[in-house]
Amino acid sequence: MARQGLRERQKAAREKRILHAAVEAFRREDYRSVRIEDLAERAEVAVGTVYNYYRTKGDILVATVAMEVEEVLAGGEAMLADPPPGAEAALMQLIFSYYDHSLEYLSKDMWRKAMALAIEAPETPNGQRYSELDARLAAQITALIRLLQARGQVADKWQAEPLGQLIFNNLNMQFIEFVKDEGMTLAALRARVAAQMAPLLEMIRG
Repeated sequence: MARQGLRERQKAAREKRILHAAVEAFRREDYRSVRIEDLAERAEVAVGTVYNYYRTKGDILVATVAMEVEEVLAGGEAMLADPPPGAEAALMQLIFSYYDHSLEYLSKDMWRKAMALAIEAPETPNGQRYSELDARLAAQITALIRLLQARGQVADKWQAEPLGQLIFNNLNMQFIEFVKDEGMTLAALRARVAAQMAPLLEMIRG
């Protein structure tokens, strides 16, 4: 059991090295020009080791998205354990936490490439994994809405799941606009979404 645990930790450490090597390479160079061999060298692993984890560069790129989103979701879960009072404060804090972490590993160009992979081939493992991550983010917003309804801070007449999906769809669309525009700052994205959320928050307030 101890040896098995050690092997799992070593495997996770190798995968993390590969992903961090990919982050560095994709940020410094054009995604299309980076070779699997380059990533193996940066991660200090054999080329075959990279292929043991990922079949293609696209797999690696979507895995970096997953690494980003998993950390975002973990932060969201911590926030849901003790959200600030009031629908506006709680929802905007959760949304902004998504945005503020979004460029931790990925550049805007990397996001565009990952989105294109998911859109071009939605039935592939990469496309399905990307969609699954979006669904988990929408579910987290829904969970917060249910919690706010239990507190009486969001009106019970609103169904939590469609409302959560509506909010996620808008914040996701605005994030797409953000990554399309190299000049848009996170502050500008925050301001745009806050303005769009204001009338909705007024409507749903308990």
